[in-house]
Amino acid sequence: MASSHSSSPVPRPGSGGRDRFYHKDRDPSPPRCRPVRSLPDVCPKEPTAGEGRGLCDGPSVVAEHDRWTVYSSKVNLPAALNDPRLAKRESDFFTKTWGLDFAETEVMPSFYLPNITREHFGPYLQEMAQRERIHERCKTICPNKDDVDAVSSITTNHDKSRAELEQVPKIFMKPDFALEDPATFNTVLPWSHFNSAGGKSSRDVASSKLLQEKLSHYLDVVEVSIARQISLRSEAFFHAMSSQHELQDRLQETQRAVAILRGRTAAMDRVMCQGPLRALRTALTRNNCVKLHNKLKLMAAVHQTQPTVQLLLSTSEFVGALELIATTKEVLQQELQGIHSFRHLGSQLCELEKLIDKMMVEDFSMYARSDLNRSLREEPQVLEKERLESLVFGLLRQRKLDFLDIYSDEMILAAKTIVSQCVAESVLYIEEIDTEVVTKLADQMRLMTFPQWFELLKIVFETFILFLQRIKATLNVIRNVVLEVLDSNQKNRLLEEASLRPSGQESSRGSSFLQGEAELAYLTHEGLFISDALNEAQQQHVAVQDQTVTSASSSCSFGPLLSSDRFFGGFLEVLTQRLYSVEIINMMPTDLELNRVISSIQELLHVASDVSHDRCVKVLTARAKDGSLERLSSAEFVCLSQAVEGFVRDTEELCDRHSVSLRGALQSQANRFVHRFHEERKTKLSLLLDNERWKQAEVPAEFQDLVNSIADGRITLPERKTPGPDDRKPTEFLLVSGQKYAVVGTVLLLIRIFLEYCQCVNDIPSIATDMLTRLSDLLKHFNSRSCQLVLGAGALQVVGLKTITTKNLALASRCLQLVVHYIPIIRAHFETKLQPKQFSVLRHFDHITKDYNDHIAEISAKLVAIMDSLFEKVLSKYEVKAPMPSACFRNVCKQMAKMHEAIYELLPEEQTQMLFLRINTSYKMHLKRQLARLGVVNDGGPQHGLVVVDVAFYTENVQALKSLERLDLNMAEIWEQKR
Repeated sequence: MASSHSSSPVPRPGSGGRDRFYHKDRDPSPPRCRPVRSLPDVCPKEPTAGEGRGLCDGPSVVAEHDRWTVYSSKVNLPAALNDPRLAKRESDFFTKTWGLDFAETEVMPSFYLPNITREHFGPYLQEMAQRERIHERCKTICPNKDDVDAVSSITTNHDKSRAELEQVPKIFMKPDFALEDPATFNTVLPWSHFNSAGGKSSRDVASSKLLQEKLSHYLDVVEVSIARQISLRSEAFFHAMSSQHELQDRLQETQRAVAILRGRTAAMDRVMCQGPLRALRTALTRNNCVKLHNKLKLMAAVHQTQPTVQLLLSTSEFVGALELIATTKEVLQQELQGIHSFRHLGSQLCELEKLIDKMMVEDFSMYARSDLNRSLREEPQVLEKERLESLVFGLLRQRKLDFLDIYSDEMILAAKTIVSQCVAESVLYIEEIDTEVVTKLADQMRLMTFPQWFELLKIVFETFILFLQRIKATLNVIRNVVLEVLDSNQKNRLLEEASLRPSGQESSRGSSFLQGEAELAYLTHEGLFISDALNEAQQQHVAVQDQTVTSASSSCSFGPLLSSDRFFGGFLEVLTQRLYSVEIINMMPTDLELNRVISSIQELLHVASDVSHDRCVKVLTARAKDGSLERLSSAEFVCLSQAVEGFVRDTEELCDRHSVSLRGALQSQANRFVHRFHEERKTKLSLLLDNERWKQAEVPAEFQDLVNSIADGRITLPERKTPGPDDRKPTEFLLVSGQKYAVVGTVLLLIRIFLEYCQCVNDIPSIATDMLTRLSDLLKHFNSRSCQLVLGAGALQVVGLKTITTKNLALASRCLQLVVHYIPIIRAHFETKLQPKQFSVLRHFDHITKDYNDHIAEISAKLVAIMDSLFEKVLSKYEVKAPMPSACFRNVCKQMAKMHEAIYELLPEEQTQMLFLRINTSYKMHLKRQLARLGVVNDGGPQHGLVVVDVAFYTENVQALKSLERLDLNMAEIWEQKR
């Protein structure tokens, strides 16, 4: 069904007459004038000059155009009512806002109608609830008669119409019904009933009439059914028509209100808005021109980026080039995004940045190679400090934190080259070595004499010290750069935190400012310049923040590099103002990464120390391959040890690194040296003992001075003096702490030998434990071998002595006593060279002292045993008879005098007295036994008198000997008591 605005009014049912029409009841109260809200025009048009409104040529929605009619509507009412896409009819159709989105626009809630909620109907529902329940209960009990009749009639009519519709063939009800289809046409019009010859017989006429009546009947059935359906829905049609008339009335009122509003608005536009809008438009045009000019300047600056980067790279200013690239990329992404002429510049800058990365790595590698391979005595220590700082800054900025590995590799190669150069320079001055025949460095070093090789080693040590000093100076520059970047990051973080604290208030003020600007733009330009107004307000707000960022960036370490005129021309002022944005600053490594780089720098210095020690170990092991270092003299090895220890101390002080490789190699050579040192001296001592005739030797002044130096508390080996005319003559005894020691030549050399051991420990403290063990072995060897030769009478066969005399025994005892005297001194000296945890090895001296004392006691017992056998032999023939003194006692006194003469000058007085007391005890025991055998008792008889005379003769002769005057012989114990 179609409808239009020209439809006639609908008669009101139930009225008094047929000519009365329904009119909408109006409120008797005076009408309230609603303020008409301005809506944005759907299709604003430019005002024309013919209208005479005096408006400018710009677009305006306040000017009134052609009068609006119903034909200006974009959606007609029938189309909206018969929209097949709607599942059900919309109840709020006539309350929608007119416009392009008429059928879909949501209606704004009225400002003049209260918001009705369910609570407003609460009292009414409570009042009517009881009545409603009673009403529903009555309807259930007694249904309405009209409703029952209406339902029954509707049901009857529906069944009747349905039966009639079933008479219509189904083919007319098909959706694809089409008479142009031959099959459908033949089914509807069966021409087979007609004459095929084309004649007009009475039969054909009857058939056609019958067919026409049948189709007319079908049409009547369908029309009756349609009419019945229309009659059932007549209420809805009449309601729609009445609503349409009401809508038309409202539209007419709205049209009149809009016309009045447009008239007033046009007057306001002519009187008040034309001039201000023109001024505002001119100001905006000027601002747009300024923005365009700035944009063109920025584009010109960006266009000069690549030539400027090439200029910076030609002067190795990698940091400035990288900062310029980063700034240009940021400008391209933010302010120049979408410009067609710069579509390839971003990728070109990325490739250029990768190229700069490679250039920085290669340049740093070349710098490290040239710095480490130049002359070590060349000044200054750091080559091109500014270039190094620039490279390190650039590598850190690009997060190329593995550049220290490049320096480490170059450092190892340079360390290998140092040894080769030192050997080659040393060989040039040695005519005995033909470098064309002997090409290997190790072979050339082995052909050198020890002084030549030792001089080479000192040169290598000195060169490596200079090498480490240069590396340390370079690494200090790198560390200072890293610390500067770390300090800059921390300052920037503090400034950023300080700027973020008041940012909440500023953001609220900024948001309100932007909102006010947006509202102003919307009110003055009807939404046409909102984006421009917002951008302008935002830029004004960001200008304040840029000042804060610029002040924060002044503390950045790259400021001097990036703001210098020698890096950027005046045409890049726009880009340099953006170099310190947050994004660029954040490209630097984090504090954790920078701390790792600092740790790597310290580790690299340790690696340099280890590499230097390893190369020196190569020099040491190459020389020691044929065992030449083991055959060094003590003085030579001590010089070598002192040189190595000095180099190790210098490197530890320089690098703060305790390297063990060189010390370990020296310790290995020291162990071999100690073994050879000990074997040589042990062999020498064995040869001396095998040739020792155990006679008292003269003591040269050199050995006396040696002993005197030990008495001063310094166990050092004095330098040997060349013999001169004023030299002192040798002495018979060795004076030690005021005592005389009669010694053999072997013991004198033994003293010098163990002083050599102590001197080696002074020079090489690391071998103290090993040297102590070897010295204890040497002392044990001397003790055991001297025991075999003297007490064991081995000297009879080895040297060819006829017999071992008491003088030999006393001399051996005195030599052992001298060694025992020095054992505590040696122990105290080694104790100062050992660590507390190594004191357990000092127990060897306790065992040695005990062995020596036992040996001395055995010699004393041997002397007593010699006299004991003599007493037994002589006194067994003793007879108590005249003459007196008897020959037996004369022989005993003679042997006692010989014994005293043999040991008196060799042993000290106290030992001589103790020895003769023991001999006297043995004498009394044998005499007592002989007298008992002879039956002589203390009875005062003639035999007793004769024995008393002999004993008095013995006592007189013994006490007449030197140092035995006060010896208490007490001969009363020889007598048996009278029975």
